[in-house]
Amino acid sequence: MRVLALIIVLAVGTAFLAAFIIRQFLFSKGTDALPQLIKRGKTQLAIKSGKQLVSRDPKNAEAHYYLGLAYFAEKKEDLAYREFKTLNQLSIQGKAIPEIEYRQTLAQLYASNREPEEALKEYLLLIKLMPKKGDYYYQAGKLFAALGKTDRGREYLEKAAEFSPNDGNIYFELGVLLYRAKKAPDAKAVLERALRFQKDKAQAKTWYYLGKLQKDVKDYAGAAASFEKAAAEPEYKLRALVERGGCFMSVNEFAKALPVLERAAAAITKESDQESLFARYFLGLCYEKKREIDRAVAQWEKVYSEKKGFRDVGEKLAQYQDLKADTGGGGIKKYITAGNADFLELCKSIVKNAMGLSVQNARPSPGGGEVLAVEGGSEDDWQSNRKIPRLIRFYRGNDPAGEEEIRSILDDAREQNIPKTVLVASGGFSRAALDFANNRPVELFGREKLQNMLRKAAQ
Repeated sequence: MRVLALIIVLAVGTAFLAAFIIRQFLFSKGTDALPQLIKRGKTQLAIKSGKQLVSRDPKNAEAHYYLGLAYFAEKKEDLAYREFKTLNQLSIQGKAIPEIEYRQTLAQLYASNREPEEALKEYLLLIKLMPKKGDYYYQAGKLFAALGKTDRGREYLEKAAEFSPNDGNIYFELGVLLYRAKKAPDAKAVLERALRFQKDKAQAKTWYYLGKLQKDVKDYAGAAASFEKAAAEPEYKLRALVERGGCFMSVNEFAKALPVLERAAAAITKESDQESLFARYFLGLCYEKKREIDRAVAQWEKVYSEKKGFRDVGEKLAQYQDLKADTGGGGIKKYITAGNADFLELCKSIVKNAMGLSVQNARPSPGGGEVLAVEGGSEDDWQSNRKIPRLIRFYRGNDPAGEEEIRSILDDAREQNIPKTVLVASGGFSRAALDFANNRPVELFGREKLQNMLRKAAQ
């Protein structure tokens, strides 16, 4: 036991002695030991020593500098920023501080702390110190652009490309600047050049902006392909898929847009982000086109819970609110969500049971279906029985039917020599449509009338 106790005492004493020697070494050397500690990765020890040196002498510029570097290496940028700002007030003139490295780190800290003007000043000083280093022109160009000084940004980015002609990031930033300045042809050429020098992962952002350019000029096929490449990287996946889905929707290819937007919704990590709201809103529109209204409403409800004023999502939910009450699947819900074959059967039932007409034939039409019927009698050919025919057209879109829909049914009826027409629209009618229909041979049945007829048809 005595031997064990002696060993413990000796071990503790040795540890204290080692700590004392290190402490004495550090303070005998002052700041001279700090750069070596940082270089060897002993940043925690450098921080401890630097803090003690600063505590003893708050105007020790070298101690502030290396303490800031040690914090920076530890990714404690807020603490590094504090030390470098203090050092900036003390001045580095005549101090053993490498000016290039100091100003480069200070510029980075200014930029990350949202002080672009101060960061820009440092990069402009660095350019004077090293006028042929492309990265300084690149950083200055980005900052000029961020501050809204587009021409200066372009000037410095082009200069950066002169000194670093194989740097894809420079061409990317220049291309984005040109895109935002509405110089599409120049932007396209520069972004395509960026792809030549970027590695695979870095290309995603470039493909994204190329897609935006293509979409702006209505090259939807090209844009969709570019956005798919951009979606390969997680950082751009959600926004690229939303844009790709939007390309298909722009040309009414909702069947192609649907799986793309489902992928987008699956990639959502934060529901309140703008891209997330657009992903769910557009996905809801695709479900609506497929007559999967319950799924559409589910997407729009998620959007509404995050941002009530987003586009017309509140109006859409209000328009479909009666579907929730229609739990049996009949009535207005069936009218809106039924497949084409079932929908035509429902239209025929409305004509026969609710309108008291005899159905001659029924067929799909854009936006719904249409039925040719006669007043009463048998379902024989209306011409042979000299019954008065009616052309009844059913729309089941959520938007109000307009003047164009009324013109269309009247023109078709005139060609077929049919004197009476009826237009049924689940979304009601616009004011222009109602005005146009006045004194013309067409009856308009809106949502309320349609619901009454659906109840009669079900009896």
